[in-house]
Amino acid sequence: MTDEQIGGTGPGHRSVTLRRLEKGMYEVRNSRGGTIRCGGGGDSEEFTPVELFLTAMAACGGSDVDWMTSRLAEPEVYELRAEGEKKKDDKGNYLDDILITFRVRFPEGEDGDRARDRLPSAMERSHDRLCTVTQTVTRGTPVDVALEEA
Repeated sequence: MTDEQIGGTGPGHRSVTLRRLEKGMYEVRNSRGGTIRCGGGGDSEEFTPVELFLTAMAACGGSDVDWMTSRLAEPEVYELRAEGEKKKDDKGNYLDDILITFRVRFPEGEDGDRARDRLPSAMERSHDRLCTVTQTVTRGTPVDVALEEA
């Protein structure tokens, strides 16, 4: 498989496979063999689908900004919080008021100053252009479903 087929930052096909383990509990596998468990409806420690969605947004933006700033200085603190309000209306369930908060501290000194100076523009570039997850949401990309016989 090429890098475009299995991951990386360039264009190309991406996919994951979700397999039922038991009622409400699932294992997700990527093409490189990585796995995570999800489900439980919030009754277990596994991530719910909404939490995975927030994770994807934080991880996407966080990795963009990390690459753009850590080449200048290694952060002493680098944390993100992704949050939103789950709501329901006549069209269905959705997440509203999504906020990704960066909590970052760089060391004192010239390199840390340069990284701090770059941080706002790195966050803006990620949000407005680079983060595939955020761009997919803000563009309102349609999602289709299909049925395949097992």
